Amino acid sequence: MGFAIEDLLSGDKYGTRPRSSNEVRFLPDPEPRERWATIISVDDHVVEPPEIFEGRFPKKFAEQAPRVIDTDNGGQAWLWNGQVLPNVGFNAVAGRPREDYSFEPTRFDHMRPGAYVIKERLKEMDRNGVWASVCFPSFLPGFVGQRLTMWPEDEELAWAAMRAYNDWHLESWAGEDPMRIIPNQIAWLRDPVKAADEIRRNAELGFKSVSFSEAPHKLGLPTIHSGYWEPFFAACEETETVINLHVGSAGETPTTGDDAPMGVIGALFAASAFTYTVDWLYSEVAIRYPNIKICMSEGGIGWVASIIDRVDHLNERGVDAGDDKTDLERPSSALLRRNFWFCALDDPSGFLTADVIGIDNILVESDYPHSDSTWPDTQPLLKQHLSVLSVEDQRKVCFENAAKLYRHPVPPNPLPALTGESGVASPLAMQSSSPS
Repeated sequence: MGFAIEDLLSGDKYGTRPRSSNEVRFLPDPEPRERWATIISVDDHVVEPPEIFEGRFPKKFAEQAPRVIDTDNGGQAWLWNGQVLPNVGFNAVAGRPREDYSFEPTRFDHMRPGAYVIKERLKEMDRNGVWASVCFPSFLPGFVGQRLTMWPEDEELAWAAMRAYNDWHLESWAGEDPMRIIPNQIAWLRDPVKAADEIRRNAELGFKSVSFSEAPHKLGLPTIHSGYWEPFFAACEETETVINLHVGSAGETPTTGDDAPMGVIGALFAASAFTYTVDWLYSEVAIRYPNIKICMSEGGIGWVASIIDRVDHLNERGVDAGDDKTDLERPSSALLRRNFWFCALDDPSGFLTADVIGIDNILVESDYPHSDSTWPDTQPLLKQHLSVLSVEDQRKVCFENAAKLYRHPVPPNPLPALTGESGVASPLAMQSSSPS
């Protein structure tokens, strides 16, 4: 049983109805945090700005492009494919008092501008001491773009929507400073051959990763076990495109009963990553494509060691125990360490099992601008949590693993962790000239 993200379209169940503008409160701008280490956050979100599609749809579809409208209750909403999507800022509550958190905002001026304005986002990264960021879509497209690519009956319109989003992300969002934003595309979900062709095209344009569903069957698509997605997997391996499997990308997150409170959903959030890591491992995608890269975005790391223990236990005592296959020829912890990466948000206990997980497979994130984001305190939080690791391992977790996985440059003089070299994250200190 899962909590469907689409339930939020009604705006009633979990406190998502808009507040009046005089009820919206913001905390003062935080001071830049002391910069302890270079950090690459592999999971943040961009709230799509109102102008995202302007001039990006073919003329024949220009009037059908998603657009922002004002609602009768004082909010704003996206109008797309005949449906009104009221959560324009879906949980983009960074910088607001904690007691005001909900699945709002429903107006752009109810968010910090860094949620949807790239110049402001870079300032927010500077305040937090984050060098570079992988940004996922928000409520309008869905985490894998499914509302843009699956909702319209007209496939040509859906294709135009996908292209428009990806072009905007590369040119306007990542294009503002390519050293700071790692390009992350949405995939074409209707046809794996066309999806593969688009992966190759986008790799040449500069995309390093793709947001793909952890469980495409939950979106009404064939499973990862069916063989349907093989052209897509092959293209991702060929181009070194990282497959980002974001928690909730199947349109739901784990819960229990229909009347379970939000606390249940929040506490079980990582259960989706747990479940689908196993599913992807046993799909043997990583056996057929030994160089494929799979990142479990926003899934945490506290559960990974237990998965490794269980998989190894089954290989030693299960029905296939004693066969002639090596650990790279069957689902195993060796495949998890070769082909999978895991993302820590606020997982202090998880770092105690870093040697089991594999230190080269751990990444960090800030999840800006969501309610569980570590912004603006990602630097001090990681300094505390990573104290159990060596300096060399801290560097890997903070930025080296991500830079290698996403083939992204680091600053000219990256800060090593715990060497006494520290400073204040300012635009001057964090920014670097963009590559020509």
